[in-house]
Amino acid sequence: MIQPLVSDSNVRVRYASVSQLSSLGTQDLDQSLKLLKAGLFDPEPDVQAAAADAIAALKLTSAYDDLEQLYRRTQEWLVSFSIVAALGELGDVRAFDLLQEALNSGNDLMKTAAIGSLGELGDARAIELLIPYASDADWQIRHRVVQSLGVFPTPEAQSALATLANDEVEQVAQQAKALLELA
Repeated sequence: MIQPLVSDSNVRVRYASVSQLSSLGTQDLDQSLKLLKAGLFDPEPDVQAAAADAIAALKLTSAYDDLEQLYRRTQEWLVSFSIVAALGELGDVRAFDLLQEALNSGNDLMKTAAIGSLGELGDARAIELLIPYASDADWQIRHRVVQSLGVFPTPEAQSALATLANDEVEQVAQQAKALLELA
């Protein structure tokens, strides 16, 4: 029932239907992949962003190249941000270089999304990229670093978490302490 709505003339209907594919799409992953790849080429950035989110939620790693191409060609910040935020959940290690690039974007929200996605990706190469952000002036970036480093049981990650356990911002320190207790 939702398939025809993905190409509806009303952008809000297209957005809503593409968004729903993240949960309804499990019934036919091949068809969902086709619909979501088409969503990446929708003229509306909101629909493109929703398609990226749904692709990641469904773990459709075969669409990684399409996500990367859209990231490289879009001028829409929302689309770029959505792709970066989705790549960790997608779980495809090919995303590492793109996430590293996004981490160096100079935009704090993009950095925060890249830090989170690098943690979700779970690639140990991320540790050396994340540790410098443990002393970032923005406490929200430090908090995201804590969450991301928490997935890595290495001495380097644990050492950074131990330092962050003494952070001046309570949320950062508490999260670091909780993760250290789990280790």
